[in-house]
Amino acid sequence: MQTERLITLTPADWLIVALYFAAIIGIGFYLKRFADRKEDFFEAGRRNGVWVAGLAFVSANLGAIEMLGWSGGTVKYGMLVSHFYWIGAVPAMIFLGLYMMPFYYSTRIHSVPGYLLLRFDERTRLLSAFSFAIMTVLMSGVNLYLMALVFRTILGWNWDVSIWSSAAAVACYITLGGLLSAIFTEVIQFFLIWFGLFLVSILGIMDLGGLGRVFQGLPPEMSRLWADTGHASGNAMGVNWFGLAMGVGFVLSFGFWTTDFLLVQRAFTAKDLRTARLTPILASFFKMFLPFIVVVSGLVAYRLIARGDLPDSILKNPDSTLPYLIARYYPPGLIGLGITALLAGFMAGQAGNVSAFNTVWTFDIYQALRKTKATDAHLVKVGRITTLIGILISVAAAYAAKSFPTIMDFLQAIFSWVNAPLFATMLLGMFWKRTTSPAAFWGLLAGMITSFGIFLGFRLHLWGPGATYALTFSDRPSDMARNLWQAIWAWSMTLLVTLAITMATRPKEERLLIGLVRGLVPTERGAGANGDDAAIGTGKARGIAAVREPWLGRPGFWACMALALVVILNLIFW
Repeated sequence: MQTERLITLTPADWLIVALYFAAIIGIGFYLKRFADRKEDFFEAGRRNGVWVAGLAFVSANLGAIEMLGWSGGTVKYGMLVSHFYWIGAVPAMIFLGLYMMPFYYSTRIHSVPGYLLLRFDERTRLLSAFSFAIMTVLMSGVNLYLMALVFRTILGWNWDVSIWSSAAAVACYITLGGLLSAIFTEVIQFFLIWFGLFLVSILGIMDLGGLGRVFQGLPPEMSRLWADTGHASGNAMGVNWFGLAMGVGFVLSFGFWTTDFLLVQRAFTAKDLRTARLTPILASFFKMFLPFIVVVSGLVAYRLIARGDLPDSILKNPDSTLPYLIARYYPPGLIGLGITALLAGFMAGQAGNVSAFNTVWTFDIYQALRKTKATDAHLVKVGRITTLIGILISVAAAYAAKSFPTIMDFLQAIFSWVNAPLFATMLLGMFWKRTTSPAAFWGLLAGMITSFGIFLGFRLHLWGPGATYALTFSDRPSDMARNLWQAIWAWSMTLLVTLAITMATRPKEERLLIGLVRGLVPTERGAGANGDDAAIGTGKARGIAAVREPWLGRPGFWACMALALVVILNLIFW
């Protein structure tokens, strides 16, 4: 942790920060009157349009982890970080919108584990719910840790004050208004983040004499996406093209974007199925341009460090990259906007994790174990209590996070424990009707154990040179390379175990899978012209009927546009 104060805020800066805190807490109090029903507290009423849901979707991912973690990651890995946006986000977001959202939205579930209950059984749901709950509070704690790092680095604030003040603010507006508050403030935070931090990249480019000069001063392996991935030793991340394509482009990205309820929950708030499908696709356009803030900032910092304009201590603590750039470029008065933008990022990530945690805990753990039906008022009360408990656990995780050497490396490890194996389970469940319930549970458990076992082996230095090469195809893999291969092995183990047990067990009857598996969608009582769902089959699922739409309103059209832009970006920076 840095102890010096880089900036002294002026009264105008303090006014901007104070107005932000007052606004988000005031929003919580105002929306409390509209969040007494469980549909409002946990699902924001399911009445949002595509722009509100889409901006909330991308804003929920724009937390401190995203802004600070990847700007610092760029100092360490260079342009390769852009893979986590262009092949590691956009294709998976499109797949979610086109193929998986119809199953999620039309079954009227409250969470992703709720789908596992309908498709498989209770124990698979509980395994997924517990693992997801642990993941969200860990990520929430990391958000608080990074907020404290920023305040201590820029302002010299006390560590405890930074942690508890931010936790208290989030607790107020999420406890009062639930997901409704989170969605509303995330839309505001989206614009604050873009307007408050995009200027860092612009000023950095101007300082270095243009974007071309930024790239000219970089080592070749730091300035290209694919050209140096023929062998793991040819790039800063220590991973070859297959590890990137399979680890980032498929297993981790699809596992994160299609199964992480923190994000999928935002699409659940859409007013109809078409809007729910368009939500992640619209968000993908904003996601693909985020490297122009995050990655460019990291490259600027790398160049400034090389020429002695920023301290080389940043190389030991890359997570402090963005605060140092704000301190360098923002004049008095404007610094308040930059600090507020960072606050918005922290709050967005924190609120997203906490609101997802209280929903999964209330519906998929508390209600499942309670075994009796609860009233709306009771569930909302449990959700509010759970929010406060989640905040307190997050504070404890924040103090523990101080010992983590690299935040993004650690978080990718968490995703490989939970999201990577879960994606294999969801993929087989949605697209292969033969997949059985015992196979799903044991396959998911085997994948999680495999991933965590590999992680512990590296952390405890149990793997020798031979085992390291066999697991990563590199003699000296970086932490990120280990995470990518860890995810690949976890996904593969889940897939193989699930396939093997499926062939030895009896599947569910097809009538119980209607609306849950691709190809088993009824049409006799489908959706109306407005995209609403109708009850069908056993009553556990709802059907989806094809609706003719203008081509500009079709999710497929915008999906093709997003993919085309991603291909162009990869070719430009090849």
